[in-house]
Amino acid sequence: MSKPTRTLPVALIQERAVIDRGEGNADANLTVIEQRVAEAAKQGAKLVLLQELHNGAYFCQHESVDEFDRAEPIPGPSTERLGKLAKQHGVVLVSSLFERRAAGLYHNTAVVFDADGSTAGKYRKMHIPDDPGFQEKFYFTPGDMGFEPIDTSVGRLGVLVCWDQWYPEGARLMALAGAELLLYPTAIGWDPDDDQAEKGRQRDAWILSHRGHAVANGLPVLSCNRVGHEPSPLDASGIDFWGSSHVLGPQGEFLADAGGEPEILMAEVDLQRSEHVRRIWPFLRDRRIDAYGDLLKRYRD
Repeated sequence: MSKPTRTLPVALIQERAVIDRGEGNADANLTVIEQRVAEAAKQGAKLVLLQELHNGAYFCQHESVDEFDRAEPIPGPSTERLGKLAKQHGVVLVSSLFERRAAGLYHNTAVVFDADGSTAGKYRKMHIPDDPGFQEKFYFTPGDMGFEPIDTSVGRLGVLVCWDQWYPEGARLMALAGAELLLYPTAIGWDPDDDQAEKGRQRDAWILSHRGHAVANGLPVLSCNRVGHEPSPLDASGIDFWGSSHVLGPQGEFLADAGGEPEILMAEVDLQRSEHVRRIWPFLRDRRIDAYGDLLKRYRD
């Protein structure tokens, strides 16, 4: 008996931010994105994933009230421009923006545009880090929209953002709501002062976390990261964004992976394969939901 297939051509736009005098230029970065999406569409992509906070520099290396000037409403100027881009090339486009919801209330928000340019939905980042160089709690209010997949013309997308990638709960809840793919716009990199062994461990752990989400949920995973060195506004070492964007199949296998330079990473994702993998590895069937109540506790003291 032949196995049906439903193949989806995807593209991840791994890019170096355009930075002018230490600041990100939204117009310049969106212009680059427009060029890259056009190239990806020409290569056949029907789903395009952008990196986290792609409009400019990763500004969370410090705490400054002036950085809130980068935020904009949704809908707003960037969503209008990105929606037109999606429609122009007939692609589903997953973006990542600094959302101004109200005065003093901001989110790290992924917005998904369908191939007709309409807004299919959005997701507000749920897990917010606060580490040296990644001081996001100063800027972003945790998401309040839950873990809800977004329906599009190419399938149901489980969109999460960067720090969410370390939490199996988010990926699982997206899978339990029928997500067909998991997607992570990302901004992660090294402290240049760390030694090579530590850098290797960190990058490997990041990739392993995504492979674990793919295996545990029987779903393809797409993670799009930034590249390039971005200096610190505090005259610290800055961040070396390591790239390494990748597309995984539902057994954690690599379908495509990028290096450390700007790249349009193309891959073909067989959406029907999840059905076959889940038949041989029926993890959802064997979950002991009657025994997981303590997961709602912070810690089992």
